[in-house]
Amino acid sequence: MADDGNNNTYEEARKRRLLDNKKRFEDLGILKISKSLSDLRGSEKKSQQRSIKPKSRSLSVLEPRRSSRARNPVPSYRDDVEIDLAPFRLRKKSKFDSSWASYLARPLEEVKNASYEERIRAIKCAEKLQSNLQSEHPSFVKSMVRSHVYSCFWLGLPTAFCEEHLPKSTENMVLEDENGTEYDAVFISKRTGLSGGWRAFALDHKLDDGDALVFELTEPTKFKASSYQ
Repeated sequence: MADDGNNNTYEEARKRRLLDNKKRFEDLGILKISKSLSDLRGSEKKSQQRSIKPKSRSLSVLEPRRSSRARNPVPSYRDDVEIDLAPFRLRKKSKFDSSWASYLARPLEEVKNASYEERIRAIKCAEKLQSNLQSEHPSFVKSMVRSHVYSCFWLGLPTAFCEEHLPKSTENMVLEDENGTEYDAVFISKRTGLSGGWRAFALDHKLDDGDALVFELTEPTKFKASSYQ
């Protein structure tokens, strides 16, 4: 019984101390400060929780799926026919350029700028003509560009054809047209092309940009040239 009395006395004393301390804190305003700090910490945690948003899946822009199959090769006539589709530009004559007229060997109104469709059409017709040749002579199709028929008059020939069928040195050659008229020309092996009489042949036949010719090697140094215009 003595122990129960002591315990009650201790508990009562402890409660009195707590009440006294609380009263002192209230008098000093410490409880209000502590409550304000607790409220502030609570509001910060709530704001942080609101600001953290789950990451949304970004929609990545994907390129269209491309087939792994190789495209059908586009036939190239560059080596044999040298298609040149760059626009034809003529400079205006001025008193400072007295050599302007030397660029063209034909009147300006006769100068033609062939379209891609016109060029391809002529090439196909020339290839059909080539396939109908009644001989086994080697031949090739050549598409005319402006430097072949209007100025410069240098005619480059297919390199593979020159290496296989033409002389290894510079030689005089003959160009024969469809009427049997012959023109003297010069084959320059190092440059694999025709010079000299090619100018006369082109001008006499009024060849234009986009025309296609079949060159048939009827003799070691003689071409028969048939044109499709």
